[in-house]
Amino acid sequence: MTYGIDDNIRHIKQPMAISNWLYFVAFLVFIMVVVGGITRLTESGLSITEWKLITGALLPLSEAAWLSEFEKYKQIPEYIQINGPAGMTLVDFKFIYFWEWVHRLWGRLIGLAFALPFAWFAFKRAIPQGYGFRLTILLVLGGMQGVIGWWMVTSGLTQRTDVSHFRLATHLLTALLILGALFWTALDLRQLASGQRRKSKLTVFGLLVFVILFVQLLFGAYTAGLNAGYVSNTWPLMYRSLIPSVIDWSGNLWTQLNNDPIVIHFIHRSWAWVTVTFLIVLAWRIRVQSAKASIAIHTAYIAQMLLGIATVLTGVNIYFAVLHQAVGALVVISTTWGVHLLGCYTSDPGKAGVRQTARAPESLAKLSFKNHEEQL
Repeated sequence: MTYGIDDNIRHIKQPMAISNWLYFVAFLVFIMVVVGGITRLTESGLSITEWKLITGALLPLSEAAWLSEFEKYKQIPEYIQINGPAGMTLVDFKFIYFWEWVHRLWGRLIGLAFALPFAWFAFKRAIPQGYGFRLTILLVLGGMQGVIGWWMVTSGLTQRTDVSHFRLATHLLTALLILGALFWTALDLRQLASGQRRKSKLTVFGLLVFVILFVQLLFGAYTAGLNAGYVSNTWPLMYRSLIPSVIDWSGNLWTQLNNDPIVIHFIHRSWAWVTVTFLIVLAWRIRVQSAKASIAIHTAYIAQMLLGIATVLTGVNIYFAVLHQAVGALVVISTTWGVHLLGCYTSDPGKAGVRQTARAPESLAKLSFKNHEEQL
């Protein structure tokens, strides 16, 4: 069976178009992670005490509406115990309300940016075989993320003055999971467009790298949720020691690992070295396939470590802290890129690698003309 030029070009264009769309959605998710960091660091997350899917997309349109929202906020512990005694004004409230509103609005935009093109590609039957289910899972994860976000907010509306750090970690890690999955799928589709039909496999080493990175991200989320970044403003020593003597290791270790700010801060800064070691190995293993990906991994973890140190030394300066969260997302992206390349080489040694893949479109084009000539 032969295909004409139009058929083969369509087999290139459709996966490439979907890949570009997923890159765009991944960019939106990256911005969302940054805005989420700003929302957290400005203590804005509890300013909107209700979830209104449609009408919540608009800011309050009158002074009376603003006062109504402020009155609702005055009923929660954060205002009663912290911001009320501190003398919060309506102007102050508008500032924190704005950031939470932007965070939620951006989530709505991401939902539309994914769902509408997905429906269009499905209607046009442009989604390659084997990708429909994966894209559906991504859509479901996106919807769940909105639910998780509200579930997180509710933890701070009745008894607590902040949100549960467990729920915050779930919210952040789900966002990073979606980001990585979008990027991985976009890379697979780009391979398909270049003529390599096999999807990248998750290798054992790649899985190990992801697990190690997950642990680091988890403790980073705990550090953020418990304000553990404030417990020490020195580096490399912590409480004048590499291993802080103030930690009582005789207690319940599981409880300490999940709830003690000092232990969590210590684990986060210590586990970073384990994470960096494995990222160095990953970057070294893919250096031949893609020097760009290798450099991206090195650049991301170096920048992340420097920003983490700067965040500690400055007592959690908001600019450094936001950049630390943003570059953390870039570490996820660059790591996903590297692990994906590793899986390409393992899954199809004869075709894997950037150099071979780069020549694939030219070969496919020649095949198209050859088939067309046969038809003539």
